[in-house]
Amino acid sequence: MSDNPSGFQFRRNAADHLAAPGWRPLDRTVARWVICHGGSPLLAEVAGWASFTNGQGDSALPLCGEDAGRHGMRLFNADELSALSAEPMLANVQANGVLDRNAPFVRDRDYFYLRRNYRNEVAIGEHIRARRQRRQAAASVGVDDLDVLFQGDRSAASRAQREAVQQVTGRGLFVLGGGPGTGKTSTVLRMLLVLAHAHAGQHGGAAPVIHLCAPTGKAAQRLAQALHAGADALRTHPLHPLPAVWLPHLDSALAAHTGTVHRLLGSRGGGDDFAWHADNPLSADIVVLDEASMIDLALLRALLDALPAHAVLVLVGDADQLSSVGTGSVLLDIASAIARHGGDGLVRLQHSFRAQQALLPINEAARVGDSAALFRALDQAGDAARWQPVASAVELRQQLAPWVQTLRATLSDAGAFAPVASDDPAAALQVLTALRRQQVLCALREGDFGANTVNDAIDESLRKSVPEYADAIWYPGRAVMISHNDSASGLFNGDVGICLRDANGALQVWFEHAAAAPTEPSDPGARLLRFSPGNLPAHRGAFAITIHKSQGSEYEQVAVLLAADTDNPILSRQLLYTGISRAKARVQLWCSAPVLAAALRRDAGRRGALARRIG
Repeated sequence: MSDNPSGFQFRRNAADHLAAPGWRPLDRTVARWVICHGGSPLLAEVAGWASFTNGQGDSALPLCGEDAGRHGMRLFNADELSALSAEPMLANVQANGVLDRNAPFVRDRDYFYLRRNYRNEVAIGEHIRARRQRRQAAASVGVDDLDVLFQGDRSAASRAQREAVQQVTGRGLFVLGGGPGTGKTSTVLRMLLVLAHAHAGQHGGAAPVIHLCAPTGKAAQRLAQALHAGADALRTHPLHPLPAVWLPHLDSALAAHTGTVHRLLGSRGGGDDFAWHADNPLSADIVVLDEASMIDLALLRALLDALPAHAVLVLVGDADQLSSVGTGSVLLDIASAIARHGGDGLVRLQHSFRAQQALLPINEAARVGDSAALFRALDQAGDAARWQPVASAVELRQQLAPWVQTLRATLSDAGAFAPVASDDPAAALQVLTALRRQQVLCALREGDFGANTVNDAIDESLRKSVPEYADAIWYPGRAVMISHNDSASGLFNGDVGICLRDANGALQVWFEHAAAAPTEPSDPGARLLRFSPGNLPAHRGAFAITIHKSQGSEYEQVAVLLAADTDNPILSRQLLYTGISRAKARVQLWCSAPVLAAALRRDAGRRGALARRIG
């Protein structure tokens, strides 16, 4: 094999131990499997790297071009690439798009695939093309209808929202993008109204079957709760309440089935085994997938397989934030492909209705990776933003001290350290609301700059606010986040709770209710759940969480803590943008200048050919 000047080396010893630095046990197993089944050491090497890059989120391994050598893989010469294509265990895509053989690996142009990723990409591409080509006759949404649905608002701020509502009818696919606070959910509600209206007009007044889903239970709940809140606002608008003719369609939207994508598809608990699939499609007329940037390649393929051809699919999310923890960057790829062909069926909302306006240039500079613009925006933001160079554990502790002091005062004012009666949910809700005012977001989970360490430091400091609990794990004011869905308790991955004590000294952990539409939204008792600490499902501290965990959430103030090492592969502009855009009023950025520059330079984009396959 050719020399590798980067120092990365692929090794094979007498025991067929195949490895490269950084490989996981799974990657080594894939390489050994190739050898055991008659493949060459060259194919074993490439297959091991394909497994490794799949673990990094790429759907394909670039063999040549500017992306070759990604993740430390050595560059292959022309003879090796030619020999690779002749491997019996490798299928090559021919000019007509057909594979020349049935094999576990696929080469398509300059990309090497694990077969399942290739099949998923091809299937998604076919589905998206078919949905974009399918247009149905539907009653157009006129200006008068838009004025009714938007209560007469024709401002520049609502222009993109109105455009999305006007475009959605008659399509098989629509993509609604935008950052936090840009009105995606309120736009979705109005889109559902016009889609339900169109369906009723085509089906003798029948209401459509609507499903709302998201990659996580928490995201699905947030969508449903926001839609119900938006519906209440439409009904009770003081000047322009929703006319009676639209109320049945509003009821259709609120009757939507809500849950995770896995639940919608009828997951049987293992991999891609679902009750609903191409041969047994869902009963659905309209499906809204929220937080679509978080869905991976395989799960989107499963959803598209299960959708009947007539159903309308609306993808909602922010394509510029972090992609899924699984394979691919499907929302970004789909949005990019649509934009490349004129943008028909794609609207990106840009006006923020919630964030402090001074933060918007900061978010935009991070989104596009513009270092000069970011520092300029930070300087001009005044008290709304602060960059604090943090390069060591000592400097981090210095930043945490005033942060914890403010947090302690906020929780104390809300009553977190005083007794709260079990029959006083309003008091518990007040504390939970206060808890959301500030949040530390970390790039890492482990290490000195990781969420676990930072949370422990905040925990230790806050525990001193109630001296009688100085040696206890649980204390009044402790915040925790559920780490796994638990349908029995009604708690979901990402739910945040606060520990409070009652008048008798008993500790209880309060959570905001997961129900999508409480019977009495104004009744705090209908909105809260409480548990003894010992009855909680798996959980971890919530005073500091990872940026990945924060997706879909917003806080009044955030402190974004990046890694200390400029070479850490987790750093990227997508990570930075996702973190700082969680702030509605104030943001603190804790990192050194070199680390910030490294994050802005690095694009965490995934590699694959889904955008090309869409057309």
